[in-house]
Amino acid sequence: MTSLPFVGMSPTPNCYALVQGSADAEMRLNAFDHALLRAGVGDTNLMRVSSILPPAAERIEKEELVLPKGGLIPIAYAVIDSAKPGQVISAAVAVGIPEDSSEPGVIMEHEDEAELIVVESTVRKMAEDAFKIRNRRLKEVLSIGVEHHVEKVGSVFAAVVLWYR
Repeated sequence: MTSLPFVGMSPTPNCYALVQGSADAEMRLNAFDHALLRAGVGDTNLMRVSSILPPAAERIEKEELVLPKGGLIPIAYAVIDSAKPGQVISAAVAVGIPEDSSEPGVIMEHEDEAELIVVESTVRKMAEDAFKIRNRRLKEVLSIGVEHHVEKVGSVFAAVVLWYR
């Protein structure tokens, strides 16, 4: 049996951006793809990660995020789609920032067939609870989300992109 060479660990991301997008299309995958494009990550390969924000990671705006086309992008995200015209769907992510910047933060994701106010409230509570479980002091919770009223086939996408600067 031949083993693959060890390539090594990728560097720990030192910045993050909150992004979101929604779209409607004829097919589910096309709606999802269009939502990714609107979020600014559509021409990349998403590598879904679990929900930990690296210590001292700096928040940057979506416009500052320069991602390589076709690159492997670490990202925590919430996504939902629906083919029921008139249905409301929402996705949101929340980032819990610790008081002690040497500690990691948490990222929570939530999606539902509900209005954004409900979904975003839930995901923010999840971030607060994650800090309680870890016995860490919470400095703040940041969140972003998107709501969509389905016309044909709708998709919503909210994410925390982890990157290097």
